[in-house]
Amino acid sequence: MLTSLYPTPARPHEGVFAERRWARMLARGHDVRVVHPLPRASRLLGPRPWREIAAAPPHEARDGLRIARPRYLHVPRRARANAHAFAACGLRAIDEGPPPEVVVADYAWPAAMAADGLRGRRLAFVVHGRGSDVLQVSESDTLRPLLAEALRAAGHWCAVSEDLVRRMDALAHCPGRGVLTPNGVDLELFAPRDRAVERSRLDLPPRAPVVLVVGHLIQRKDPLLALRAFALWAGERPDALLVLVGRGPLRGALEVHARELGLAGRVRLLGELPPDELAHWYAAADALLLTSQREGRPNVVLEALASGLPVLATPAGGTAELLEGLPGSLCEQRDPRQLAAALASLLASPPAREQLLARARAHSWEAGLDALEGCLRRALDGKSLP
Repeated sequence: MLTSLYPTPARPHEGVFAERRWARMLARGHDVRVVHPLPRASRLLGPRPWREIAAAPPHEARDGLRIARPRYLHVPRRARANAHAFAACGLRAIDEGPPPEVVVADYAWPAAMAADGLRGRRLAFVVHGRGSDVLQVSESDTLRPLLAEALRAAGHWCAVSEDLVRRMDALAHCPGRGVLTPNGVDLELFAPRDRAVERSRLDLPPRAPVVLVVGHLIQRKDPLLALRAFALWAGERPDALLVLVGRGPLRGALEVHARELGLAGRVRLLGELPPDELAHWYAAADALLLTSQREGRPNVVLEALASGLPVLATPAGGTAELLEGLPGSLCEQRDPRQLAAALASLLASPPAREQLLARARAHSWEAGLDALEGCLRRALDGKSLP
């Protein structure tokens, strides 16, 4: 598995969805090796993210998976050259290990750029789309043709949502070629719990409405829109709390806007949390609010549903696929007043818990892994593009 997005000791939540998938493939009896090329960086110089990259060990074992992290030269604002450098670095690392039967670019960009090199080595190659690795790249006039060419060279692709599959099909000019390989949800970890117990554990007021936002604090997730919508709704609920789980460059702006809106004491920014801690927050909250501009197929929605937590979201990407048909769960307008009204309606009349749990149960890991295995077999059988 070749990827640019995978957990490291300093960034344990980065790409954790991929780790979950491949640990389960390992448990199914597959021999899985992860190649995770990283830019060269200094442990002493540069901003915190670069120091964290520098601290990643060159070799590691996580959940039984072997991970190699070779280094390549990354030049700022040179996306095309960096993609080629990433691919060349990844190919060298693949060559240094036992020959694989199939290589998966699990996070399409820039790993898809290895397509030509793998074809020359006569190795089957599957490009796996996750979200911004397809959506953001396809909006770039410079990078879109490169991804399209890489898909055609690979001959096989899959993605976590139907929306992404269609986009990849369109990029490659081959409708119907892609395969849906959705993520699953851990139904043992994310499950309904006693709300009173969880609120006591987290030091939350027993009856105050708690709205949860989970995701990176970045523009694509638009947490500022969630804050504005909460402020409009919470004007009539002075006890309501907004809890944001995640880290990112918008943290400072969120703190400033919360003070300006008079919500400084009612907005909590927790940073990143491991899954076992996050599960307690799902169980204690009253609603999950997701205001993304773009999405692949958000795991946080599945985790919330499995916890019996109602969700209000904008219908970005694969989000609508998960929530369609659940009353009050989608808000078509990216407008804070519309979102505030929808939030009030959802909290006043949420879907039945059994509806939420049934939706989550329909998205098991086993079904997604079956689909992925089928896609890999197709690539191994040599069924390529005409």
